[in-house]
Order: sequence, then structure tokens, then C-alpha cells
Amino acid sequence: MPSSTTNQIMKHQHTKQYLIALVAVGALSANIFAQAAELTGIVIGAKTPLAGSIVTLWAAGTGAPTQLAQGKTGVDGSFALTYGNAPTDSVLYIVARGGTPRAGNDRSEGLTLLSVLGGQPTKMVTVNELTTVASAYTCARFINGDVISGQPLGLKIAAGNTPNLVDPVTGGWGKVLLDPLNSTQTTALANLNTLSSLIAASFTVVNDDWRARFFAAATSPGGATPKNTLEAMAGIARASYAHPKELFALFEEAYPQPKDGSRRAAPFLPYLAWPPPDFMLSLCFAGGGTYANGRFMFDAQGNLWSGQNWMPGSQSGVERSIGGGVTKFSPNGTALSPAITGFTGMGLDGVGWGTAVTRDHVWATSFNGKILVMDFDGKPIGDESIFPFKEKFLGLMGVGVAANGDVWIADGSNNQLLHFPGGRPKDGRIVKVAGLRSPFDIVVDSQNRVWVSNSQSDTLVRFPATDPTKLETFRVGIGVRALALDTHENVWVASNMSLDFPVPKVPDGASIMEQFRIMGQAMLAYPKPTGVIHMIRPDGTQLDAKGFTGGGAVGVPWGLNIDGDNNVWIGNLSPRNRAVLLMAGADLKGLPAGTRPGDVIHEFKSGSIQMLTDVSIDPAGNVWAANNWNNPEAAALPNPPTAISTWGGGSGFTVIYGAAAPVQPPRMGKVRPF
Repeated sequence: MPSSTTNQIMKHQHTKQYLIALVAVGALSANIFAQAAELTGIVIGAKTPLAGSIVTLWAAGTGAPTQLAQGKTGVDGSFALTYGNAPTDSVLYIVARGGTPRAGNDRSEGLTLLSVLGGQPTKMVTVNELTTVASAYTCARFINGDVISGQPLGLKIAAGNTPNLVDPVTGGWGKVLLDPLNSTQTTALANLNTLSSLIAASFTVVNDDWRARFFAAATSPGGATPKNTLEAMAGIARASYAHPKELFALFEEAYPQPKDGSRRAAPFLPYLAWPPPDFMLSLCFAGGGTYANGRFMFDAQGNLWSGQNWMPGSQSGVERSIGGGVTKFSPNGTALSPAITGFTGMGLDGVGWGTAVTRDHVWATSFNGKILVMDFDGKPIGDESIFPFKEKFLGLMGVGVAANGDVWIADGSNNQLLHFPGGRPKDGRIVKVAGLRSPFDIVVDSQNRVWVSNSQSDTLVRFPATDPTKLETFRVGIGVRALALDTHENVWVASNMSLDFPVPKVPDGASIMEQFRIMGQAMLAYPKPTGVIHMIRPDGTQLDAKGFTGGGAVGVPWGLNIDGDNNVWIGNLSPRNRAVLLMAGADLKGLPAGTRPGDVIHEFKSGSIQMLTDVSIDPAGNVWAANNWNNPEAAALPNPPTAISTWGGGSGFTVIYGAAAPVQPPRMGKVRPF
């Protein structure tokens, strides 16, 4: 913010405070005045103050938002609002409408700016194009028109993530966006700036025809055409893949490239240099022991939990490794687990697919056959003696949690399952099931039927929890991995390889890492994409027996999850196509016309998206992608070059903002939309 503008605001603040004091002495009781809060700020458009903008402070909750205060900006763009107590658990936000800019022509009709402030805002705020884009993306799933409302947890998560992108006090870039993982490794900064420049253009340098085309290009599939810039940004956020070329063409039209190759006149730098595949806003997070992420699970407060294959900084790979622990991150990406080691205990040493969250605890299983059960502070609930088993396990994999609280664990090395009724460790028992071939993932439907994937086969099995002898077998792709239940209780299945893949011989009883060393080398050498997604209905029939490949977009799919609209989100492990895939599920709400179930809608790619194991959806509709491998040679070679020897495991994880329909945690049985 320019120093002259800052001085103007400070002068305005002092005058306002003096007036408030006079009014308080003359007309208000000390008790009422003590409850009043003061919020001052400035509204800026195209880098200059906006005079006469109508500024309204709102409190968002489950119903219609509550108006707390309203005012108008002065000639210097400043404002001051006095407001009382906001409703409990509400999120505060500011909407600024119209105003007269000092830059360019006054075409401020349709100009609506936004800044989401959270539950306890700072005393000073800036509202501008950057805050509008950031707030619209993090709150995309709660914006209807220019009103924000929704479930409290999702709103809280959205508000908590906004400062990662933009600082609400200065209106400048947020600290997470500026860190080395994000400022230079992805296009997030350029995407944010380009969209912000489009808002600025809408009221300074363009005509009504341009603005009409801008609103049309900002319309999400099946949505209403935006009437203002806030609605436009929310529409782009919900389907950032819908019209990226048209949006970039509008940017070029508003800010043409000078013939001498100098900078465009766009107000925000750096901007995009050519049309993007989408306008996604994403950030990468690390720390807390994160390295080679496995399964992603959210607890009831929206915190992320994930077991890690390997320890950060170690020269780990499939040949040799130092195992990782369990990580915990707050909903805004702040690491809450110990650096490097993560949470450990009960003999845990390296986690594969085995992470799950129940209503009471976090469960993690280990490559070395140990089980860690923790409270939500990461403290083990006991020692290994709480389990009744005398047998020695090795290679425990997926953990499935039923809606009734039962916990099931896949014993990948011994082709059996462990069952814990009600999630009670002391009541654990071994369940023998015919047809298991290195069981990997588990889901339990509302009929209490247990579905288990086979990582060394092309099948998955289903049986009643009360009678494992009543077994049904379903054929899908080869190397079956993740399973997920949509709201209709269709089971979606990810298989690493298509049925035509030439499968190498894997010794019986091979560890999961030995399996993947053999299979990984074969897949890396394979000259074309491989992998397939299937959907199996509750009655056992398949939507398509051949499955879905997205014309090659599906590449060694590992993890998948379902969002609140029953869309399918897939993590590709293939080094050829490092991407998060959005696939049409059983319902087609909000998808492009002509879409069919199983169609790949879009591939989200970024410099921070590596070889993925899992993708998971949080209560605000953000998509969290788990980087498992970074460099295949570092992960698979017995003695990789020292320079890349710590690059085998994936670095951190990526969060794509506002891209999915929110999901209620924890994941127990079928997906639960909010």
C-alpha cells in the first residue's frame, strides 16, 4: 500500500475514533460501547482507491448471512465500520460494491469485491481484486450469487485458507503463496494475478461487450451467468477448466502485448504468458514428517492425517528404507505433527496404505506389521499389549471403517483380515477369507458387506461381515488398489494396470514394496498408458465391464475418492501423467452437457503435483493430493546418484481450492455430503 494512502487511512481512523468517543460519552452506556468493535480499511481497484463504494460487513452461517454494518468509502477509498456481536460460529466477510476509480474510465457497474475475514478479523483490512479472487476460490462452494452461507466447519476451513493466498490486511500476496514451494514451482501466482487483472479490466479499460463475454466465460457448467465480478470469480473457481482459453483471450484483449515485447499494462505481475489448461488455484504444503504420503483421511474437525512410507531426508526407496510416521495437518495446511519423524509409537515403522480415522481415534498400520492407535493429539492409547494377537504380522495395508465403528485391516502378506468390532483393539480377531491375494483396501457398505481389493490379482471380493464364507468375486483391472463408496453405494475401484498389461511374475508372499519394485519397473518400461477405473453397483452389476481409462488419461491410478456431488477424484501414480483426475460419477450435477459416467472431465496438473497415491476431499470442497513418489529412479534404483538419493519419496502435498463438492468427515462407509 502506498505510504500516502496509509497516512490517509490513519488520519481517517483517528478522526473516526474521536467521533465514536464523543458519541459514546453523550449517548451510549459504557456497557454497550464495550461490546462494539471497530473495523477500518480501504477499497482499492486497479491499484487506486475506489471512492463511493458501498461496503457491507456480513456474518455467514448456515442460513442467510447477518448484516453487521454498512458504510461508504471516502475519496481516498477508506472506510470505518462499527459493529456488534456476530452470531456464534459465523465467518465475517466484506462485500464492496461499485465505486469511482481514479484509474481509467468509470464502468463500475457489476464491480463487486470480496474479502473473507474469518471469525475474529483484524482491525484493519484491504479489499481489492486479489482478496476477491482468493476469497471466491476458498469459499467457492458456499457462494450463491453474492451471498455466502453454509455449514460452519466448511466456512471456517475456507476462511482459514484465504490468508494462505492473500494477506487480508495489506491485500497483497499471502505468505504460503510466496514460499519457495509455490511462488516459483507452480502457476498459482500467475493464475491469481491474471484473474485479478481481469476484474480490474472489467471497470477500467474495456467496454460492455467485453464485460458480457467475460461473464459468459466465467459461467460454470449448468450455472447461472454471473452478474458481477464476485459471482464471476466463484464460477471460475468451481470449474476452472471450463473456459480457460476464452478467459486468457479476454486478458490479452484488455492488456495487449506491446510490439516491442515489453510488459503488458496489466496491474498485477507476474501474469500468464499463454493460455492455461485451467485456472486452478493450488498450494503445496510440507513439514510435520511428510515424505512419501500414503492414505489421506480427515477427522471430524477437518484435520488431515496420513501415514508416510519413508522418513524425510532419508535415502529411502523400494530397496531399502527408513520408515516414516503419521502426519497431522490443520485444515489450513499447518503442520501439527513433529518434524521429520511425525507421530510414532507402538512399534510403527513406515506406513503404506493404512491410515484411517474413526470418531474416537486415528489408526495406522505399518510395513513391519505393527498397528498404532492414537488419540487426536497423536498420543498412543497404549502399548502393543492392547492387541490380543500372538501372531507376527508383516505388511499390513488398508484400514476400512464401517459406519457402525467396526475397523477392518488388510494383512497384505498373509492374505487375511483383522477385525476390531466397534473399533476396540482388545477385541481384535483374525478373519480368514478365501480369494485374497495381497489384500490392499477395504470399504464397508450400509448392509455391513465388506469389500476388499486384491493388489496381486485382477479381482476384489465382497462378503457379509457376519459370514466371510458367503464370498462374491468381481473382476476388474490388474493390481487392484483403492475403493470408495458413493452416496448410492456404488463401489468405485482403481486398478494399476489394464487387463492387457503383460504382468511379470511376483513371488507369493512378497512384501508390498517388493511387489511394487517388480511391477513398477514393468510399468515404467511399458510404452503406453495403463490402468483402469470400474464401478460396481450394490447388486453386483458393473456400469461397464471394460472400465474407464479416459482415453489414456488414467495412468497407474492408485487412490480415489468421491465428492459430495458423487464426482470421482483419482490420483495418478504414473510418472508420464502426474495428475489429479476429475471423472464423472453416477450423478452428473454441474458437469458439461453430454457428459457420461466414467468420462474424464479434466486433468489437474501442477509443478507441485508429483506421482500420487491418494486424493481426498475436505469439508470446504478442497481437493488434497498426496505426493508419494517424486523421482522414479531415486525410488527404484538400489544406489541412485547422491544428488537425487533423497528424492524418491514425494515432497509434501497439494491442495486445489474450491474444486469439489464438500464432504463430511470422518470417512466411515459411504461418502456423506454436507
